[in-house]
Amino acid sequence: MAELKRVLSYKVILLIVINSIMGTGIFFLPALGAKKGGPASLISWVIFSLISIYIAMCFGELTSMYPRSGGVYEFSKQVYGRFGSFLIGWTNLITENLTIAMLILGAIRYLVPAGPPVLSIAVSIALIFAFSAIAYRGMQVSATMLVTFSLITIGTILAIIIPGFFTFDAGNLTPFIPFGGISIFLTIFFIAETFFGWESPTFLAGEVKDGEKVMPKALIHGTIIISLISLVFVFVSMGSLGWERFADAPAPISAIAGLIYGPAGVKAFSLLVYLAIIGSVASWVVSAPRLILSMAKDRLFPSRFQAIHPTLGTPYKAIILQFLISSALIIVGAGSYYTLLHLLVPLLIMMYCMVLLSVVILRYKKPDHPRHYRAPLGKTGPIIIIVIFLSLLLFWLMDDPTSIDTLLFALSLVALGIPLFFLLEVYYDPTSVRRFDNIFAYVALFTERIMVPKKVREEIIRLIGDSKDKKVLEFGCSVGTFTLRLAEAVGKGGRVYATDISEVNVAIAKKRFEKRDTPHIVTIHDRHHAVRVHPDVPIVDNVVGIATLGYVQNIRDVLLHMNRRLPVGGKVCFVEYDRFFHFLPTVDWLSLDQRITHYFRDSGFNVRVERRRGLLWENIYIYGTKQREVQREISFDPDKLV
Repeated sequence: MAELKRVLSYKVILLIVINSIMGTGIFFLPALGAKKGGPASLISWVIFSLISIYIAMCFGELTSMYPRSGGVYEFSKQVYGRFGSFLIGWTNLITENLTIAMLILGAIRYLVPAGPPVLSIAVSIALIFAFSAIAYRGMQVSATMLVTFSLITIGTILAIIIPGFFTFDAGNLTPFIPFGGISIFLTIFFIAETFFGWESPTFLAGEVKDGEKVMPKALIHGTIIISLISLVFVFVSMGSLGWERFADAPAPISAIAGLIYGPAGVKAFSLLVYLAIIGSVASWVVSAPRLILSMAKDRLFPSRFQAIHPTLGTPYKAIILQFLISSALIIVGAGSYYTLLHLLVPLLIMMYCMVLLSVVILRYKKPDHPRHYRAPLGKTGPIIIIVIFLSLLLFWLMDDPTSIDTLLFALSLVALGIPLFFLLEVYYDPTSVRRFDNIFAYVALFTERIMVPKKVREEIIRLIGDSKDKKVLEFGCSVGTFTLRLAEAVGKGGRVYATDISEVNVAIAKKRFEKRDTPHIVTIHDRHHAVRVHPDVPIVDNVVGIATLGYVQNIRDVLLHMNRRLPVGGKVCFVEYDRFFHFLPTVDWLSLDQRITHYFRDSGFNVRVERRRGLLWENIYIYGTKQREVQREISFDPDKLV
C-alpha cells in the first residue's frame, strides 16, 4: 500500500505553521479585542501569547512522541481509547470545516464587503476546488503554494507595522482601561482564535523530514513569531488609528492602510488581506484530509478514505470528501463571520483541554516513551492552562446571553457523530457486532419484516433453486426470520444449519423453531463467526446469508471455509446492504462489484453481482456456484478457536 512521503523541511513547515495559525484572526480579532477591552486588550494579548507558547510546547512534546498524520486524533487515541479518540477526531473534523467556512467569509468580507451571496459562494467553492486540486497533485506542489501564501501574510502585516510606527500617537491609547479590569480576561476569549490552529500543521507531521525533532521546533518557533507579530500589530494599530476608531472598523487593516497609504492603499491591502486569508484556507484544505485518512486507517471512519494515490502519494479520496464537506457547509452556512467564531471557539477550547490533559496522562502512563522534546512542567502546566480555559468559557457564558444556546448547538454537532461511531463499530469490529446484536435482538425481531422483506427472502429461494431434502448453511441467521422460510424449502427431509455471532439472536431463534416444530433446523452460536464457518457445520449443498459478510474480518478465509463445505456445483447466495439511508457506504470490498467477484473467484466460486434499490438502502445480491476446489492455505486455523 502507498504511504505518505516525508518531504517537508523545517523552514517549510515553519512557514506552514505561521500560515495555518494566522488565519483571519490577526485581521479581525484585534479590533474585536479593542471593542471588548480598549487599549488594555494589549495586556490580554501578552497573557494569551504566553499561554499560546506553552500550548505549542505541549503540542511539540506530543508530536515528538507521535509524528504521524493524525494530529490531535493521534495523540488522543493513545489516552482515551476508541470512543474518546473518535469524539475528539470528530470534533476536530467539525472545527476544521467551521474554520474553512469562517476563513472564506472573512476573506470575502475584506474583498467584497457588499457582494451578492451567490457570487461569494461561487467564488469560495471555486477556490476550495482549486486548492483541493493542488493538494491532490502532491505535497511538493502544495508546500510551494502554502509557502507563497505564508510570505504574503507576513509581508502584509509588516507593511502595516513598519510605517505604522511613524504615525503612532500614545494619546490614542487613553484611557487605557476604559471597561474595568475584568474586561482584560474576557477579551482573551475573543482574541484566542488568533492563536488557535496548532492541530492543522500536526496533520502534516507524517510528511515532515525527521518529524519527531522538527515539528516541536516549528510549532514553538512559529507561535513565538505569531505572538510577536500580533502584539506589535495591535500596539501600532491602536496607536496610529485610535483605539475607538480601530474597534469600530469593519475591516481594520484597510482602515489603517488608508491612514498610511491613502485610498490606493485601501484597495491594495484589501486584496493582500484576501490573499493572506485565502492562503490560510489553502493550508486547512491541504492538511485536514490527513485527519480523515488517520481515522479511516483505524476504522473510525469508512476505511475507503485511507487510500493513498499510488503515484502522487496523496490521500486523494479524503481530499475529495473534504472538498464536498467544505462546499456544503459554505452553501448552507454562509452567515456571519462572528457567529461561526462564537461557535468555533468553545469547541476548540474543549478540544485543546483534552489534548493538554493527554500530555499529563502520557507522562504517567508512558514515562519511558521516547520524547525528543519535553514541555516544561509537563505534569502541572497543562492543568493550569485547562483551568484558565475553563474559566474563560465561564466568563463568556456569564457575559453573553446567547452563549448557552451557542454552546448547546456546538455540542449537538459533536453529538451527531455518536451514531456514526456505533455504525462504524458494527461495520468493522466483531466484538461490537456481537454486543450490538445482543442489545438489539428484540428490535430485530419486531422489525424483521422491514429489515428482511418477504421479497428478499423469496428472491434468495428462487436464486438457489430447488432445495428439497438438501442441507443448507445459513451464515448469520439473526433471529431466524429467513431460517423459517429455508426450513419450508428444504422440508423435513433436509436440514438447515443456522449460525450466528449473537447468543441472544440464537436463543430467540431456538424458541421460535421449537414453537414451529422444526427439528431439522440446527442452531449454532459462534462467537468467532466473523473469521470462520463453525467446525460443527458439515458438508452442505448450499450456503446463504443476509447482511453478514460486511463484518467478516478476513473474507478470503471465510469463503475458503465455505468452499471446503460445498461440493462442486453447490450454490451460494448472499444479500448485503450498501448506502444505508442512501448515503452511508458499506465496507470497502462490498462497494465494488469487481472486487466482490474477484474475492469469490479467488476462493473457487463463480458469482454474479446485482444491486437493487431498497427503501432505506441498496440491496447487493451475490449468487453463483462453486466451480473448483481451492487448496490455498488459511492464514490461521479458526476451527481451533474455542
